[in-house]
Amino acid sequence: MAASAPIEHSSLDVKLKRVDRIYRPGEVVEGILVINAKAGWSHSGINLQVVGQAKLQLSARSVGLFESMSNLKPLVLMDLPVVVLDAGRLPDGTTETPFEFQLPSEGLHESYHGVYINVEYKINVDCERGVMKKALHRSIEFIVEVPENARNETDPERFEITPESLENVRSNTLDQIPKFKISGRLFHKLCPINLPFTGEVTIEASQAPVKSIELQLVRVESVKHPDSGNTAREATEIQNIQIGDGDVCRNLVIPLYMIFPRLFTCPTMLTDNFKVEFEVNLIVVFGDGYMVTENFPIVLYRGR
Repeated sequence: MAASAPIEHSSLDVKLKRVDRIYRPGEVVEGILVINAKAGWSHSGINLQVVGQAKLQLSARSVGLFESMSNLKPLVLMDLPVVVLDAGRLPDGTTETPFEFQLPSEGLHESYHGVYINVEYKINVDCERGVMKKALHRSIEFIVEVPENARNETDPERFEITPESLENVRSNTLDQIPKFKISGRLFHKLCPINLPFTGEVTIEASQAPVKSIELQLVRVESVKHPDSGNTAREATEIQNIQIGDGDVCRNLVIPLYMIFPRLFTCPTMLTDNFKVEFEVNLIVVFGDGYMVTENFPIVLYRGR
């Protein structure tokens, strides 16, 4: 029986100086390559490729809007080659090699992981080795935050929900809806992304018992086709938080409090090719099966 080939344990890893891997435009990214060269070997050079892309795609029901998908290519935000080591030989054991590069001061969008839009920044490392040795590859993502100048805060917005204020309800069916009155206010509709979304809601009156009160965060992603100019727009839920359970006391002020999740939200982005916008839905579910939803568009931003 032939002996099996020995298992090689060479490896390549990337470590950034900042543990959180968060950077801003114009900053210098520093790190080290950790190369474990089992028994030592030759290589034809070790290079980094720093790539930033906005990847766009469509939902299945939106494909019909576009005659061709071939031109819906990723938007390149940055593409930077960095030479770390020239061709040579690495000794047996672990070698640590520092590297650095500077991010562009302009033209970057904030990192964002959506359903139909993804903005990602990655460091790709390739090491081509000698004959009969497999090339080593490593890829890691780092996060880009794009701050902007402070914006003027808006005053708290008051709201009131009654059967008569509901949209998409025929006037001749209003008598069939149990009477209710819900009021409250949103402290911010222009929201700093690093602070919680806050407000309050009060069930002033309700003929039907209340089953649940929920706060839903929604992203609205729009993708524009470069040739036809058609735009596909999709709204998807990011998170849903229950803020009231059961038939809550009438005239009790219930606080609204929601943290914006990292990467799944970003400052509102309005570009020529795509848009990422956000909304908050206040949902009141009644015990008899009725459900009332009030929609509030919000704008997110990141201050300096």
